[in-house]
Amino acid sequence: MTQGPHFLQIPGPSPVPERIQRAIDRQVIDHRGPDFQKLGHEALEGIKPIFGTTQPVIIYPASGTGAWEAAIVNTLSAGDRVLMAETGQFATLWQNLAARWGVTVDFLPGDWRHGVDAAAIEARLADDKSHTIKAVMVVHNETSTGCLSDIAAVRKAMNAVKHPALLMVDTISSLGSAPVKHDGWGADVTVSGSQKGLMLPPGLSFTAVSPKALAASKTNTLPRAYWDWQEMIAFNAKGFFPYTPASTLLYGLREALIMLNEEGLENVFARHQHLAAACRAAVRGWGLDVLCADPKVTSPILTGILMPAGHDADNFRKVALENFNISYGAGLGKVAGKVFRIGHLGDCNELTLMAALCATEMSLTLAGVPHKAGGVAAAMASFTEDNKKLRLSA
Repeated sequence: MTQGPHFLQIPGPSPVPERIQRAIDRQVIDHRGPDFQKLGHEALEGIKPIFGTTQPVIIYPASGTGAWEAAIVNTLSAGDRVLMAETGQFATLWQNLAARWGVTVDFLPGDWRHGVDAAAIEARLADDKSHTIKAVMVVHNETSTGCLSDIAAVRKAMNAVKHPALLMVDTISSLGSAPVKHDGWGADVTVSGSQKGLMLPPGLSFTAVSPKALAASKTNTLPRAYWDWQEMIAFNAKGFFPYTPASTLLYGLREALIMLNEEGLENVFARHQHLAAACRAAVRGWGLDVLCADPKVTSPILTGILMPAGHDADNFRKVALENFNISYGAGLGKVAGKVFRIGHLGDCNELTLMAALCATEMSLTLAGVPHKAGGVAAAMASFTEDNKKLRLSA
C-alpha cells in the first residue's frame, strides 16, 4: 500500500482544507429556525463579493450543471436562438444542454487552444439585425483546455453593436481563483460551483443574476419547478430556502468565505498566478507544449499539457497513480488521450505544486515519455524569481 496522502492534482474537485472539513462535520439543524436563518444570511451575502456583485446570488444543492440548466430554463423559451463559442469540452456540454431544451445554438467553432474570440462574437451579433439572438453564453475558464477567456472583451463587443442579448458566463472553475466581475462585466447570469476555487466538496451551485435576467425569467416560457429563481429569491430574502437546503455544506461555505477573506482576494488571485507561472515553466523545461496556445489567456487555475505524438496521456496518468499516488486531470472530448491536466487551484501552495511536479517528472521517465530533464528546476527558479520581485515591491 502507498504511504502518505493521495495527491489530488486534478482541476477540481480540489482538495478540501481541514478547516472546511471541520466546519462541515457538525450536526444538522432546523432549517426553519433562527440559527439557520443567520447562517443563510451569512452565506447568501458573503458569496456576493466573490462574484463581484451586489445582485442576488442563488444557491442550489447541485453541481455546476444544475446552474447551467437553471440559467436556461429561467431566461429562454423553446426555439430561442443563442450564441456560444467552442472553447472546449465544457462549452460543448453547455451547448448540448441548451439544445435538449429546444434552444437553437449558433456555435462558433474553435480549436480548443484559445479563448473566446470577441471579434467573432461581435461580427455574428452585427449580422443579427433583427436581434433574434437572445443570449451570448461563454465559459470564463475552460477547464478542459486551460484557457481563461476575456469576458470584458465579450461585453465590449456586445455593446459595440448595441445588441440586447443576455450575457451568460460559466465561472465554475474560476470563481475564488481568478477575478470574477459579474457587475463589472455587465453579465446577466454568472454560474459556478462549490468544488473548485471555493475548496468545498461538490454539491452547491451558484448563480448571480442581473435585474435584466430576472425580468426575462418573468416572461420566458420554459418550464421549471425546482430551478425557479423567483421562489428561491423570495425565500432567500429572509435567509431561508423553499426546500430542505444542504445545511452542512453551507457551514463549509461560510468557512471558505472566511478563509478567502483572511488571505485577501487579491492575494488569492496573485497566488494562483504565481503557481501557474511555475507550472508552465516546468512544462517548458521538459520541452513539452502547453495546450493553451495563447500566452495572454493561460489559466491560473490549471495547466493542460500535450503529450508527444505516439504517447498516451492516460497511460502516463496510470503510471503516475500507481507509482506516486497522484491523480492528474484526463484529456476530455477532442483531446482525450492527448492531454493531461495539472490543477493548481484552491488549497494549493508552492510545496504542494512542487511535489506534484516532482511526481510528474519521475512519471514521464517511468512512462517512457520523451522529455528533457529540468522541469522541476525551472519551476523552482520561477518561484525564486517571483518571490524576489514580491520582496522588492513590498
